[in-house]
Amino acid sequence: MEVTSRHHLRSDGIREIERTLTEGLGVDLDGESYERVVFADSDVELVLVDGAPLVTYFDDEPFLTVRGANAHPPEKRVVTVDAGAVSFVSDGADVMRPGITDADPDIEAGDHVVVAEETHGKVLAVGRALTDGADMVGDSGKVVESLHHVGDELYGFT
Repeated sequence: MEVTSRHHLRSDGIREIERTLTEGLGVDLDGESYERVVFADSDVELVLVDGAPLVTYFDDEPFLTVRGANAHPPEKRVVTVDAGAVSFVSDGADVMRPGITDADPDIEAGDHVVVAEETHGKVLAVGRALTDGADMVGDSGKVVESLHHVGDELYGFT
């Protein structure tokens, strides 16, 4: 990923990121330095918090990256998958109902969510909920569209 620009965010932009993540995920992201990175070959915008790639934008809304969610575990909008789903989700597959063991009941269709594995709670992916959290556990059907996962270009950015 070729970087075209990097610039420090103004205080109002920082407040917006911190407010959105606190309200949406229950995460207190309190960094010293926030720097927005724009790439030449991608629509992805990344925010480095104290030099670490912790925040990106989906649909113009700031949200944690996989690295960000592992560094600052969310209290809300978490979908938990079983061990059988780990390899698929880690490779970028959408999340299917049979692999889900738990989901935040406050998730609404269209919300951005983090997908974590049940054994250690590590975040594997970030996605968009296709259904409400209360309807995610079940026998069949796709319920989370994968947007960013372990091993993709965004995850590999340093």
